[in-house]
Amino acid sequence: PPTVPPPPGPPARGSLSLHRAYLRSPLGLLRLGQLALGAAFWVTVAAHKYEGAAHFALFAAVLVWLLTLALFGLSLLGRWEMVPWLGSRWLLTNLVHDLALGVGLYAAATGIMGHKAKQRSFCNLPGYSQHCLYSAYLSASICGGITACLYLFSGLYCLSRRCQDQRDII
Repeated sequence: PPTVPPPPGPPARGSLSLHRAYLRSPLGLLRLGQLALGAAFWVTVAAHKYEGAAHFALFAAVLVWLLTLALFGLSLLGRWEMVPWLGSRWLLTNLVHDLALGVGLYAAATGIMGHKAKQRSFCNLPGYSQHCLYSAYLSASICGGITACLYLFSGLYCLSRRCQDQRDII
């Protein structure tokens, strides 16, 4: 009996290369800032003793940071079409991520850390001998506030592209 040829395999993908235009775009530069300041936020919180609502602030910061890292990596490699359902709506995905998750969660985390810094403001006095978390909480809240602003700027950038009927992130 004649042999049946094997079914064709999946189409070969091109080699991975960096999408340099994305790195030079406003969104790429904002993503780098978000990753750097977001890491500074959660490392500052995680490196010091924290309790109560700071657990949520740390969870929110790490969650948004990991999702941002995934968006940045897929955009940098130009492989967002590999993400089911979201790849065809990549600009909208970035917009929702930035405004809902980035701004929302970082604003909440910043508020929590600012409140904790205010609670610890008494230990910032000269001559206080106990371990003081005021500066760590204040540093985290400043990093979180700046990061929330960066997410707002990137969300507004994506929104302006969307309003101009553009479908790509750059």
